[in-house]
Amino acid sequence: MHKNINNLVEIKKEIQPKNLNNFRVKIIAVSKTFSIDKISPLIDYGHIDFGENKVQEAIDKWTEIKTQKKNLNLHMIGKLQTNKVKNAVKLFDYIHSLDSFKLAKKISEEQKKINKNLKILIQVNIANESQKNGISIEELNNFYTTCTKELNLNIVGLMCLPPINIDPSSYFKEMNNAAKKLSLNELSMGMSSDYLKAIKYGATFIRIGSKIFGSRN
Repeated sequence: MHKNINNLVEIKKEIQPKNLNNFRVKIIAVSKTFSIDKISPLIDYGHIDFGENKVQEAIDKWTEIKTQKKNLNLHMIGKLQTNKVKNAVKLFDYIHSLDSFKLAKKISEEQKKINKNLKILIQVNIANESQKNGISIEELNNFYTTCTKELNLNIVGLMCLPPINIDPSSYFKEMNNAAKKLSLNELSMGMSSDYLKAIKYGATFIRIGSKIFGSRN
């Protein structure tokens, strides 16, 4: 068995006991910077959720594969520039990084042009870090209402990147509460270092790169 498949299977075994009451935790294999020969074994194995954070890299890697494998879900997990939205809307199935009204408006416009309805998650700046993008908890309710009522976006959940080097549990708990208040089903949180804690607080998508593919160059 290919080592990347082995790694994926080990993660699945690890989350299974925590997943007994919630079979909805999905692993996004974060394939950014990795070549298709590292990704293909996972696709052949039957894994369907993959994450990229640059639109052009995703176009180069995934355009052909996605025409052949219609069941694949491609997740945009990085910062999305408005000038890249047109191409992103065509290729991706999920956007996890909606972080501004300007971006929301652009996504809405481009979706209408091609009659596509992406699944979108609002990126929450859960610790109000100045260096990170996202909507503050205080602004979240108004932002959500505008996106859904005025722009007709299909907001399915929330995403966060908690501060590094401190226990993320309190932030994951706050995200869980925020999602419940808005009756949203999806929570994208947890990466290679903290996904078990994220699942404890209701994560439905965990974004795992290095623990599947190995360290990036």
